[in-house]
Amino acid sequence: MKTWNDYKEHVYKVDSEIAKDMKEVEELAAIISTIIEQRNRLGLSQRDLAALCKLPQSSIARIESCQI
Repeated sequence: MKTWNDYKEHVYKVDSEIAKDMKEVEELAAIISTIIEQRNRLGLSQRDLAALCKLPQSSIARIESCQI
């Protein structure tokens, strides 16, 4: 296997349960990346976003670092 995508394809073929978990993680990572990109695009800090969402800033930090 040469790349991450090669490895993923191998796993998808060999173990459907792990493949399902990998897809779920990739989807979650895509959502979190989009949140961070949009927050940055809007010029918002984590604190700003937290205030808009009525959450503590630490919650935004945990979400963005996937520690939810």
